Amino acid sequence: MSELYVSWDGYHHNIEILAAKIYDSGWEFNQIVCLAKGGLRVGDILSRLYRQPLAILIAASYGGSNNQIRGKIKFSKHLTNLEESLGSKILLVDDLVDSGISLRESINWLKTNYKDKIEEIRTAVIWYKKCSNYQPDFYVQYLEDNPWIHQPFEKYEQITLQQLLESNINL
Repeated sequence: MSELYVSWDGYHHNIEILAAKIYDSGWEFNQIVCLAKGGLRVGDILSRLYRQPLAILIAASYGGSNNQIRGKIKFSKHLTNLEESLGSKILLVDDLVDSGISLRESINWLKTNYKDKIEEIRTAVIWYKKCSNYQPDFYVQYLEDNPWIHQPFEKYEQITLQQLLESNINL
């Protein structure tokens, strides 16, 4: 399997490109829902740029060694949202689409739990892998060779707090 290493600058730049692509489409939405954990940073930045409310849905399908083993997808019981109600035009965001299961099942979860409130859902990710059986509405990079993507925050999954404290950081 090929690998793609992403720096913090590259990561943030990709989110800015994604924001521009959504803007250029002319589509207007009134709610961002991000999938945690991978979509948290993407959703946060888009929420700040678009000044639209952010809701968080926790979904997890990876675990095991280095969080690289795909299993059955699990969802949080509730959507976290500061607003009294969910917007009707939802931009559902994640960092990437790999198999497509997370985005597809998240759409099903939203429609099942908020069916009367939702008019439209569109999806946005930074990376869209060829192996996915779901094509997002907006994406930055289409990855033909389906690489494992190493994102800059993943280093915190590889070390313990003790190792962090013993490292060369100035606390």
